[in-house]
Amino acid sequence: MPRGNRLELFIGTFVGAITFSGSVIAFGKLAGLGKSFRLFSSAPVVFKGQHLLNLVLALVMVGFGIAFFMGEGKSWTAFVVMTAIAFLLGVLIIIPIGGADMPVVISMLNSYSGWAAAGIGFSLNNSMLIVAGSLVGSSGAILSYIMCKAMNRSFISVIMGGFGAAEGAAAQDSGQKTVRSGSADDAAFLMSNAESVIIVPGYGLAVARAQHAVKEMAHKLAAKGVQVRYAIHPVAGRMPGHMNVLLAEAEVPYEQVAEMEDINSDFGTTDVVLVLGANDVVNPLAHEKGSPIYGMPILDVHKSRTVLVNKRSMASGYAGLDNPLFYMDKTMMVFGDAKKVVEDIVKALA
Repeated sequence: MPRGNRLELFIGTFVGAITFSGSVIAFGKLAGLGKSFRLFSSAPVVFKGQHLLNLVLALVMVGFGIAFFMGEGKSWTAFVVMTAIAFLLGVLIIIPIGGADMPVVISMLNSYSGWAAAGIGFSLNNSMLIVAGSLVGSSGAILSYIMCKAMNRSFISVIMGGFGAAEGAAAQDSGQKTVRSGSADDAAFLMSNAESVIIVPGYGLAVARAQHAVKEMAHKLAAKGVQVRYAIHPVAGRMPGHMNVLLAEAEVPYEQVAEMEDINSDFGTTDVVLVLGANDVVNPLAHEKGSPIYGMPILDVHKSRTVLVNKRSMASGYAGLDNPLFYMDKTMMVFGDAKKVVEDIVKALA
């Protein structure tokens, strides 16, 4: 095999191997498989010396790759070892990343898959693979950069897999706290008597497919003279634009939908905020130094006069952190499936 093809095969294989095993870990984190297998925990999985181990493995992987590149004849043993280390690195790079950052990780892994395809395209002299892989790789990298800016994360840290919690850090449980819960009727009463309501859609809304019921609820509130708007976090859901697509599907008027930077200053003068299945993107811990999500821009829901939060349970979000918002005196929890709860609110508003 010519030297040029060996280089292309080396790069395409180790990038593809890291992408594959990293994607498996990302899937497990997002699927909530942490209870069955610790590596899939949505909280960062960290241990002492983790970054040093990753660096050593990366150097060894590159060393075997160079041996494969420089070797003549039978050098496939070095190639196999390099590939095995790459699979292991994919796991080790993703496990220290908290679930709240997974949308950025997914975008970056998509980019890696494109570069891997492009690399193999050169080896196979396949123009289609080269072009398609380059498009996927470059667009994924651009999207990741945009998401990093929105999440206040370092783009270089994403590429190196080091933007989870610090070594040895872990999410802390808040212990036993008291929450105030209410019914859909209570939520309907509070919103119908408000002058302004902001709805914050999250992944719970997407899972329940509640966007059409939310549109109907907003229509009934508007008929009662309530100003209704929607606040969209840049990475709410699985990927950027997830919530925008769901609301557009339900034909929510575009002028009612506001991005985070446009609506954050309005929460302080808003009577009621309804949070539907969102968690980390409204967590005030993002403002506290030392928190694993410190610096992440959030929707300032905690500044509003009354907060209604719909969740199935008090389980933590993908970051594995408790949310102080749920325990505030101004907050009322409404437990249940988002679609059913919203439908019950619609009935109460009739």
